[in-house]
Amino acid sequence: MLAVSGLSIQFGGTFLFDAVSFMIEKRDRIGLVGKNGAGKSTLLKILAGLQEPESGTVSRANGLRIGYLPQDGIVQSGRTVYDEAATAFSEALALEERVNNLADELSRRTDTDSEAYHQLVHQLADANEDFHRLGGYALKGDIERILSGLGFVQSDFSRLTDEFSGGWQMRIELAKILLRKPEYILLDEPTNHLDIESLTWLEEFLKTYEGAVVLISHDRAFLDAVTTRTLEISLGKMYDYPASYSRYAEMRAERRALQIAAYKNQQKEIADTERFIERFRYKATKANQVQSRIKALDKIDRIEIDEEDTTSVRFRFPEAPRSGRVVFEAHNVTKRFGDTVILRNITFALERGDKVAFVGKNGEGKTTFSKMLIGKEDCEGSITIGHNVSVGYYAQHQAEMLDPNATVLDIIDRAATGEMRTKIRDLLGAFLFSGDTVYKKVKVLSGGEKSRLALAKLLLEPVNALVLDEPTNHLDMRSKDVLKQALLDYDGGLIVVSHDRDFLQGLTSKVVEFRGGTLKEFSGDIYEFLRLKNLDSLKQLEKNGKTSKEPSKELSREDILQDADVLMQEPAKDALNPKSSVQNAAQASGTSSTASSASEAARQREEKKQREREERRLTRLVEQCEAEIAALEASIAVLEQQMNDPEFYTAPNVKAQLALHEAQRADLESKLEEWSRYQEQLASLTRS
Repeated sequence: MLAVSGLSIQFGGTFLFDAVSFMIEKRDRIGLVGKNGAGKSTLLKILAGLQEPESGTVSRANGLRIGYLPQDGIVQSGRTVYDEAATAFSEALALEERVNNLADELSRRTDTDSEAYHQLVHQLADANEDFHRLGGYALKGDIERILSGLGFVQSDFSRLTDEFSGGWQMRIELAKILLRKPEYILLDEPTNHLDIESLTWLEEFLKTYEGAVVLISHDRAFLDAVTTRTLEISLGKMYDYPASYSRYAEMRAERRALQIAAYKNQQKEIADTERFIERFRYKATKANQVQSRIKALDKIDRIEIDEEDTTSVRFRFPEAPRSGRVVFEAHNVTKRFGDTVILRNITFALERGDKVAFVGKNGEGKTTFSKMLIGKEDCEGSITIGHNVSVGYYAQHQAEMLDPNATVLDIIDRAATGEMRTKIRDLLGAFLFSGDTVYKKVKVLSGGEKSRLALAKLLLEPVNALVLDEPTNHLDMRSKDVLKQALLDYDGGLIVVSHDRDFLQGLTSKVVEFRGGTLKEFSGDIYEFLRLKNLDSLKQLEKNGKTSKEPSKELSREDILQDADVLMQEPAKDALNPKSSVQNAAQASGTSSTASSASEAARQREEKKQREREERRLTRLVEQCEAEIAALEASIAVLEQQMNDPEFYTAPNVKAQLALHEAQRADLESKLEEWSRYQEQLASLTRS
């Protein structure tokens, strides 16, 4: 178990945390949330033991192993990908070497009856047992499974880590953490460097992981898929919600509404007290009462309303000249890097108003094809940019093209025209630039800050075609919402390369999957694409499965030969004696006509009995569901009545009560679905 008690740390006189306490249990799945600068990354470093708090303690059990993945800054060199991943098993590898050395020594010894020989045997047995306990015999399989899950192919295993970009270096580090199987995994924005397939794999891995997981992410879908508990940092305080992100957002809104009501009541009480004091301050007959009220006022624990950004920022791209119908058109396009073919005979078209998502594993050519479309990368075949098309392009490296000596405000001020000039500060605030940060020069900005600035600048450019490569990296949820809304309002052609499912949902009307050097188009948004992909895999399973309704059984070679003999002999008998076949058929028809009516009546009676039994069973189940639904609704109503009281949230058992409320709501929803299913079955049975 990992316990935090009275933790405090401050920057520039402002507390990031002020005496916060919480515990992380085994198997917890925690999402750490809060506005940018609230201290989420700092808290992860403190939990990992990489930074010390000003006060408070972090208690860790003896021998506790913690795996920590930072946002960036990982550099590895000098080893192959496989060998670097294998360093996660340093203890097991050392034991393997010891086992081999002991085994070699024993093979050379001839004094098999000596005490020294028997000691060596015991040492080998112990080392072998420890090696087995650490999973040494599954080491190779585990390494390949984790690396493959994170997007590496077999040919990558033997490549040097020096050949990989920073994003892939982060994947290697993540693989090492997962292979070590620590009791606690701490991940700071792990989704920034993963494609959708790797992201889905990581979700499934973390959901079933034996240890605890604490993660920071701006990907709502990822948080909802993985986490079951949310810790929010706000105004130096920590709030603990027993729910994933979406439910946390609802619970936070409910708590804030109660908080505002309690704040208003307290403010009214304070105002009434102050009026009483002011009115009777100089009356001797009221002196004791006035002093009592003054003391009471000093002792009031003032309610603070949680900080919340309620500003509604909405931007539209400046109007651009109307383009021709076709924006981009590619015919028989092939792209090679040396002897390696990345894309082969690609044909693609984007029309005015189309909004398309490019998805697929990293390295499949999404970014390369995007650059080819806008003329930043050469290729074989033909690519045409349509009539009157003006292109806006965003990629991570675009940030490096900003004037390094200009300030943040200068960059935006130069790009803004017309009425947008009055909204410059709002736009900068939406992309996390506020206060004195707008006067920072570009050359001193971090990589993430430069990316956000380049994206904000793009919103001010009048273009009728947009190509965006991973635009949501380094954006918080509010900034992503601002960008997404601007893109929803945008009426030009749009291509988005992204793995952020929440950002893509509802934004695009077509998904293009890159796989094996080819493209495949799917209609609908990203969730429709993922659903169809799942159905495709099921169809594939059905194709590979047996079509017979009879249960299959394995036949021996003798069974197969015997069945074949019977099949060969039976037709031959009929062929030799056709008359006997006719007689047999006549006899069969005579006997079957008398027996069929009786058997049909018996069959109908049996079917009627079965139908009546099933009807009684379903009726009982419906009634049982209705009783359970009524009980759950009554219990939830009592709990929600208690939740209307502001003091509910200060009670010592609030966490258990909120968890009970959440569980009962989930049970109610499940029970309603069950009741509906039984009702449909009963209605179908009655109609038949």
